[in-house]
Amino acid sequence: MTQIRTRLGRFLAASAGAFVAASLLAIGAPAGATVRGAAAIPRPPKDPAVAKLVPAATAKSGIVTYAMDATYPPDEFVAANGKTIVGMDADLAVALSAVMGVKAKLENITFDTIITGLQAGKFDVGNSSFTITSARAKVVNFVSYFQAGEGYYTKASSTLKLNGLASLCGKTVSVESGTTEQTDAQAQNTACKKAKKAGVTVLGYNDQNQANLAVSSGRAQLGFSDSQVAAYIVKQSGGQFKLNGSAFKVAPYGLAFAKSTTLDKAVLAAMKVLMKDGIYAKILAKWGTQTGSITNPRIVS
Repeated sequence: MTQIRTRLGRFLAASAGAFVAASLLAIGAPAGATVRGAAAIPRPPKDPAVAKLVPAATAKSGIVTYAMDATYPPDEFVAANGKTIVGMDADLAVALSAVMGVKAKLENITFDTIITGLQAGKFDVGNSSFTITSARAKVVNFVSYFQAGEGYYTKASSTLKLNGLASLCGKTVSVESGTTEQTDAQAQNTACKKAKKAGVTVLGYNDQNQANLAVSSGRAQLGFSDSQVAAYIVKQSGGQFKLNGSAFKVAPYGLAFAKSTTLDKAVLAAMKVLMKDGIYAKILAKWGTQTGSITNPRIVS
């Protein structure tokens, strides 16, 4: 994909078709806007006790492959060079791998194919801002590492007054396909109709960039994403977007693993090391996501 190097206001006049054809990435996605001038995150040393927990086949290959949809800043997105994946989750992947004594390989794929890819053995870890849900935990294991709410963003000129899921009745909302927000918006559509109110029109897109464009082009009245992502989208939009309403439904994030692997145990141990030595806190501070920090990571299965 080609990295967009301009703010939203400079491409609003372009047609949606031209935008998609050019495969442009997220609003304000250049990493330099956030990272330039920030202190480098020190690479943690290998922890022998953690390394012993790494499955033999993984230790032999020396590589852990992390699957992520790199269209979700500040968690994971493509840097200004158009190829390097950066963000909170990317930094965590590199640090976790260092503690385990292996290298991190970051793969950029669409969000709704990550879990099936894990089950098929294509990737080792799903590292893409997964909200832990009971439905997902039936098919993959998770290591919790963060918490986030859900949030709305609209055009700055919007007169909508949004507050929680109930305010979606009668609205058109854009979401990234496969996300918790898509599930929640679809469930709210049913709830609205059951209450004899206008339903919710849910527009699902393959990545967050297309969901953003639906709002900027007027196709959708609002965008719906994780709260820290919504805040980042607004910050990088050059005044074109605003947050609308307060964050709600705070829930844990998890790194996802196939049920057949024990790599989750090694990653949990590595995460505890990062939290103890302060690397975890430094990574979150670098990306402005400190409010989502946790102190008690665990395996959810």
